Amino acid sequence: MKQFKTLFIALALTIGATTFTNAQSKVAHIATQELVETMPAYKDAMSQLEKLEKTYDAEIKDMLTEAQNTMQRYQSEAETVTEEENAKRASELQATERRIQEHSQRARQELQKKENDLIRPVIEKAREAIQKVAREQGYDYVLDSTTGTGVILADGKNLMADVKAELGM
Repeated sequence: MKQFKTLFIALALTIGATTFTNAQSKVAHIATQELVETMPAYKDAMSQLEKLEKTYDAEIKDMLTEAQNTMQRYQSEAETVTEEENAKRASELQATERRIQEHSQRARQELQKKENDLIRPVIEKAREAIQKVAREQGYDYVLDSTTGTGVILADGKNLMADVKAELGM
């Protein structure tokens, strides 16, 4: 009976240790922001955004220059025209200023939308590559170790090199 009890305890400890070992999750980390910023598609997207931003900036600058020239001309002619004409010109300048502000706001919104449209597929591609590599290597969790994301210590497996290889970088 004593042998049976010892065997039973040994068996219970073995099963418990196996269960505990199997319950351990494998965790890896990767700096996703760094990964995305090194992807060629991200660099292309940022180049497109920069060109679009320069175009909008040039348009707004031209509009401002034209408005300033008109204002200077109106100021120089102010004493030679009627009060009614000056009031009309002042309201015209205010309308021009509103149009410039609206155009600037629209440009910012369009840039934001374009950025989302261009960057979202890059982030999705990175996410899919991370998931594929993590699954292939048997990881249950992958933490984002980008600075400021809450990961304080990242001594585990860094998937950066493997994910870059998956992406062909």
